[in-house]
Amino acid sequence: MFDLPVDTSEERRNYRKFRKELINEGFLMIQYSVYARVCVSKQSAKFTENRIRTFLPAKGLIQTLMVTEKQYNSMHFLIGDKKDDVRNTSDRTVVI
Repeated sequence: MFDLPVDTSEERRNYRKFRKELINEGFLMIQYSVYARVCVSKQSAKFTENRIRTFLPAKGLIQTLMVTEKQYNSMHFLIGDKKDDVRNTSDRTVVI
């Protein structure tokens, strides 16, 4: 989750660069400024968090929250349509 300033052209450039790096690391947007990625273990999640530290912008607020797959799958949709994609299922996909 992040909240980055976008007042100046440099801040907007930093925002775009940070967002692009998240996507390159395999993150998917859940909603604006909230991105998620599935990690196979807590060790993998810590590794990913450390990778994010390598491309942090100078200003803003960036937070991480680790939840289990079971906790994530118990999310309730109070309004809006649930999307039928990998973000909302416990199905496993292996790409070789």
